[in-house]
Amino acid sequence: MDRIRIRGGRDLRGTVRVSGSKNGALPILAAALLVDGPIRLRNMPRLVDVDNLLRILGRLGVVYQWHEDGSLELEAKDKTVYTAPYDLVRTMRASFVVLGPLWARRGVARVSYPGGCVFGHRPVDLHLKGFRDIGGQVEMADGYVTISGPPLGGPVFLGGNMGSTVLGTANVLMAATLAKGTTFIESAAMEPEIEDLCNFLIACGARIRGVGSHLLQVEGVETLHGCEWSMIPDRIEAGTFLCGAIMMNSDVTVQGCNPMHMLAVVDRLRAAGARLELGADSIRNVPTSTGRLRAVDVTTMAYPGFPTDLQAQFMALMACADGTSVVTEKIYPERFIHAAELQRLGARIRREGPSAIIEGTQELRGAPVMASDLRASASLVLAGLVARGSTDVRRVYHIDRGYERIEQKLQHIGADIERISEG
Repeated sequence: MDRIRIRGGRDLRGTVRVSGSKNGALPILAAALLVDGPIRLRNMPRLVDVDNLLRILGRLGVVYQWHEDGSLELEAKDKTVYTAPYDLVRTMRASFVVLGPLWARRGVARVSYPGGCVFGHRPVDLHLKGFRDIGGQVEMADGYVTISGPPLGGPVFLGGNMGSTVLGTANVLMAATLAKGTTFIESAAMEPEIEDLCNFLIACGARIRGVGSHLLQVEGVETLHGCEWSMIPDRIEAGTFLCGAIMMNSDVTVQGCNPMHMLAVVDRLRAAGARLELGADSIRNVPTSTGRLRAVDVTTMAYPGFPTDLQAQFMALMACADGTSVVTEKIYPERFIHAAELQRLGARIRREGPSAIIEGTQELRGAPVMASDLRASASLVLAGLVARGSTDVRRVYHIDRGYERIEQKLQHIGADIERISEG
């Protein structure tokens, strides 16, 4: 099992390039089940989550090939298989997104209940409600969800206690593209990854209106055809590198991102004292004279609010700020497992319900820490960059789920970081 070792205090400088979006790639990969003909996807990140979903798609009759230019080609060849088994789906919750396209294209789908991250219960009830609303006959038994009957269309409301469901929107949206009627999805998620999925499906022949809004109108078509598509940049990876550059008060440019997808993040980072220069496809952190940050509060919200996937990284940033900040988690209220590991590095954090109170400190100190999930592992790497001494982050398979060669990218801008294999 690998671990990452960081020797903190090294100045960062230069340009780091963002990979394609993990959260955007997974539903588009699942959409291969809908399409007749080949799909070629560019800027596809090479991640553990991508590999896991490709294994599931392979079991469902999709053939795929990576090309030398980094693009990925997929085509659904065998359309008779309709079961996604537990031994594959348990590896990540996002694999449940195959359910909608599998049902819509093959008339029946049987998918295991998903596994995934450990930071709280994330039910799929809204997915199933949406499928029922557009004509699906849903049965649950033996740890599997089975959907049969043709998708017919109809009105769907996807709002929940924690706001709109991103994966649920993707799942119902994909099923609706081949429905016999028109589907209206109210309280649809508005994340850039959903907008990109809509635009990809339109390029394949789908009829979707209201792209980028909370109300999607999907007029079902007979078939979808293949196309070429390029993944949007990963806004969470971009935000992670920005937090690291700001913590180190370093002149770093995050290249290949879309600043318009990150305005809530930019707002909070500027409020904390960061000097950020936004370009067409880049954000540069300009060092300040003091290098000290101000404590600011943040509340995670559905897009266009501050993303929950950057909450842990922002908490690491606030651990180094002057003053006391409050981070409130409104998407996944239990998503604070990383707080205890940040405390091992000297961060002063206490939990009160869905909030964490962080008292900034002048110095973090290196220590062995354990990653508990994808974004928690990123926050520990960031804390290690600024901590005095050496920090070992174990269980880094979590970080490989969503960051492509993170240690190599950080090495490129000057970090003293290495991956150590332990056999």
